Amino acid sequence: MEYGKIVSVTGLPGLFELVSSKNDGAIVRSLEDKSTKFVSSRIHNFSHLESIEIYTVRDNVNLVDVFTAMGASSDKLPDGKDNGVLKKYFEKVFPDLDFERVYASDMKKIVKWFSILKAADVEIKLREFEEEVAEEATAEEVVAEKPAKKAAKKEEAPADEAEEKPKAAKKKAAAAEEGEEEKPKKKAAPKAKKEEAEGEEKPKAAPKKKAAPAAEKEEKAEKKTKK
Repeated sequence: MEYGKIVSVTGLPGLFELVSSKNDGAIVRSLEDKSTKFVSSRIHNFSHLESIEIYTVRDNVNLVDVFTAMGASSDKLPDGKDNGVLKKYFEKVFPDLDFERVYASDMKKIVKWFSILKAADVEIKLREFEEEVAEEATAEEVVAEKPAKKAAKKEEAPADEAEEKPKAAKKKAAAAEEGEEEKPKKKAAPKAKKEEAEGEEKPKAAPKKKAAPAAEKEEKAEKKTKK
């Protein structure tokens, strides 16, 4: 069991292994009775043990440093009921602890957590930075490979389509050329109609021939006058 997956949950006693996270909470497994349950993040807060720091008279230290000192000590773990005994224990095991800001309740919790981790045979060790970088690099490689595979599929799949596209393009070009040839023919039709219309207008000049009878009448009238 990895120390990096161990969490404490507000309102629940003991420690838990984080099995999986959800949008509204998490599924956790108790290190003591091994029971698994869902815990809502609306009601409870989660704290990874590896992210917890402890006040000291100098700089803050990670909780792992305190656990390591406790594991290296030959002193028996205090009962936790007597606050004075708790303080004496940590004054000896971890004298740099800032006892003005680290309360008896905190020390009691640290002792209880250490006992649970030992009973569950959890290796108290922070994840190394190099391991995290390697995991992130592996994740980046996987992400980088996926688009490459997709690109390869895209290049292979359209092989048949690439052959069909030129054919379709040729058909469109041929259709376009035919359309351009047909368009002038259609436009020529109105011209023919205009010519027909002009041809129909010519016969309208025929009434001018009616002037001939009038001229004949005048000629006849002149002839009568001469007689």
